[in-house]
Amino acid sequence: MDRLARILPILHWGRAYDRHALVSDGVAAVIVTIMLIPQSLAYAMLAGLPPVIGLYASILPLVAYALLGSSRTLSVGPVAVVSLLTATAASGVAAPGSPEYVAAALILAFLSGLILVAMGIFRLGFVANLLSHPVISGFITASSLLIATGQIKHILGIKAEGATLPEMLASLLENRSGIHGPTLAIGALATAFLFWSRRFLKPLLIRLGIASRPAALLARTGPVIVVAASIAAVILLDPGVAVVGEVPQGLPPLSRPVFDPALWRALLPSAFLIALIGFVESVSVAQTLAAKRRQSISPDQELIGLGMANLAAAFSSGYPVTGGFARSVVNFDAGAQTPAAGALTALGIALASVFLTPLLFHLPVAVLAATITVAVLSLADFGALRRTWRYSRSDFSALAVTLAATLAVGVETGIIAGIAVSVLLHLWASSRPHVAVIGQVPGTQHFRNVRRHRVICTPEVLGLRIDESLFFANARAIETVIQQEAAARPELRHVVLNCAAVNSIDASALESLELVMHRLSDAGIALHLSEVKGPVMDRLERSDFLHHLTGQVHLSHYHAIQALAPQAARTAHRAGLRGLSR
Repeated sequence: MDRLARILPILHWGRAYDRHALVSDGVAAVIVTIMLIPQSLAYAMLAGLPPVIGLYASILPLVAYALLGSSRTLSVGPVAVVSLLTATAASGVAAPGSPEYVAAALILAFLSGLILVAMGIFRLGFVANLLSHPVISGFITASSLLIATGQIKHILGIKAEGATLPEMLASLLENRSGIHGPTLAIGALATAFLFWSRRFLKPLLIRLGIASRPAALLARTGPVIVVAASIAAVILLDPGVAVVGEVPQGLPPLSRPVFDPALWRALLPSAFLIALIGFVESVSVAQTLAAKRRQSISPDQELIGLGMANLAAAFSSGYPVTGGFARSVVNFDAGAQTPAAGALTALGIALASVFLTPLLFHLPVAVLAATITVAVLSLADFGALRRTWRYSRSDFSALAVTLAATLAVGVETGIIAGIAVSVLLHLWASSRPHVAVIGQVPGTQHFRNVRRHRVICTPEVLGLRIDESLFFANARAIETVIQQEAAARPELRHVVLNCAAVNSIDASALESLELVMHRLSDAGIALHLSEVKGPVMDRLERSDFLHHLTGQVHLSHYHAIQALAPQAARTAHRAGLRGLSR
């Protein structure tokens, strides 16, 4: 049963499900449903799809994740970044708004679902580690800017094109003479209210006597207030603005992806990117929320849960989905106890699709654009540029390249460029290992870098601490360091490599060590090792290296110095005693 519960987490939490959990999940579902309706419509529009597809993508996928996901509070559905990636990929094979475009979105959901499920089955969640935090931060910030800039045309009521920031800005400037006054008024007011409600509505509600937690949840209903008010304004004033129009009423129709091998091959790289980015975004949110309640999640099970959610979207007229940050936080704050809250949210969206869609006919497109703009700009982290620059220049380079490439070339190129730069910088750093000359701290058995500490050394023994695992990329650099340090010490008789930080030695590095040993031996110098880890020693014992080692393998560096330079060890000990007496 326990093994089956790992595959179907519902069997674990479902056994302890009670009335209290049902009430908590129901309250959370109501609040998330209210928030998700305008978001789903807006994100579908961002993906270049009919708004109703956003509702469709918020029903069966939530049920699938509730059955198979490992997070108790993650809320799955359409999100901004995945919607942008969907639009980019689908527009590359079909014209936006065409049946072929909708079919491409279905295929993306299906392929990304298959990829995620396969990764979960083969426990390949580690692949997401290729996306470092600076790359993700730069990509999300750039995507937020692209999305927000792309919505300006809807707020201004003009036509504009472009897939990159320079193209969008140039197109907006070119068409600025066609700004539609009523559309701008509605879009600007909606944007201003949404920004205001995010920052000031909660404090206002608290001053009015509402408790902090209910006030925080009510403050999240700003988009619903804007939607209702704008629909009323359009009905009463008829300002001639672009509206959503007729939204099909009813439950999502069953669908199946078109089987076109050529189209599938064209969309497969984008589907993999959507799966990878969606998983990284989702699992980071899930882990953060789980830690607050001292719960845990299974990344591999999350892959399966998200994969099945996307497959459900593919067969229910949806498009790619993943766990959303804002919705999940609201779900958590509203008191959701189990994934059943997601299933209840799906029920709420289904009821809205059946009974409320006629009310959306007069919803201004500018209001959906304002909803998207405010939501995505909250994801942008411009402070990361300053923080990363101060902490690590290489990480800043990865962030900056991702940000610039995404804005200037496109989202897919941006993320690929960020990954490539991160890998290249990692290889570059690994090929330049830190090797420190170490000496004994007086009065202790500790050895530290001679450049950072006052230590005692002896001319007959050279202690070198290698702070990296040894592999083909850095083997030659370590060779060079050892030879240079040995050549600078004419009285040298022993070289001791402190291997405390060495976790592995590959075949190339082993050959380099053998070469160094022979060169040192020709100069009358013995090579020793100290503090070698067990797994490393196991591998060395399977080679001939230890049989030909000109020195010894010492348990600790202190033991090595005691054996090779006992006078120096005694000097360091006496110096320590003198320091204590003073």
